[in-house]
Amino acid sequence: MDALHDLPNIGTVVERKLRQAGVETPVQLAEMGSREAFARLKLLDPGACLHVLYALEGAIRGIRKNHLSDETKRELKDFFQSVK
Repeated sequence: MDALHDLPNIGTVVERKLRQAGVETPVQLAEMGSREAFARLKLLDPGACLHVLYALEGAIRGIRKNHLSDETKRELKDFFQSVK
């Protein structure tokens, strides 16, 4: 996969925002991780929600966000609360 929109959960809006945040490729997203990518998105869009964070993590793992484990969702939710 060469384009961000080829990843699960990444549509044109999130792809555009990721590019604005300096994330151009799936490899860059994976290397950065969902938390750092989300923190960058949050700077550009203070209204970015928890589901965007879930979407990023799922994209990195190659799965739909609703397939993330409850434990992973809990960890991501804790992170989300810390960057609110």
